[in-house]
Amino acid sequence: MSKKKKIIIMSSLVFLLALTAVLNVLLANNVIASGETAVTTSNYFTTFRAERTTTRSEELVQLDSVIALYEEGSEKYEEAVALKLRIVEMMENELLLETLIKSRGFSDAVVSMGMDSENVNVFINSDELNYNTALSIYTILKDEVGVAPGSIIILPIYSQV
Repeated sequence: MSKKKKIIIMSSLVFLLALTAVLNVLLANNVIASGETAVTTSNYFTTFRAERTTTRSEELVQLDSVIALYEEGSEKYEEAVALKLRIVEMMENELLLETLIKSRGFSDAVVSMGMDSENVNVFINSDELNYNTALSIYTILKDEVGVAPGSIIILPIYSQV
């Protein structure tokens, strides 16, 4: 398969992913506006993921444009490819960490990794955060992606599911 076809296919998939995220947010906003007066915190996790997915999709589309514009081997091309790989790696790590944290008994969790820093924010569906919970989350992040405990922020957001 030629490079051009690969780029077109990848761009199309990213576009569809972004479109799905936008529609998800729009439909969620319509439901809230049509009858509900308060946004529940369970929507927080869904909204956060949708916004993160939309932002990342836009970044990937922009990087695909840069990759298509420059010749393979040029400095700009290599920078764009490296950044794209970094974003994909972050997305995979966030998904893995969210799954592992949920496996500890939380009904929902969102992980956000910093692009320019080593900071990792973890939002868990819990009414409280105790020492053992924090320690288990710190251990997961340290073992899976090598994050230092000083770079981790854990915030409980209680949501009745």
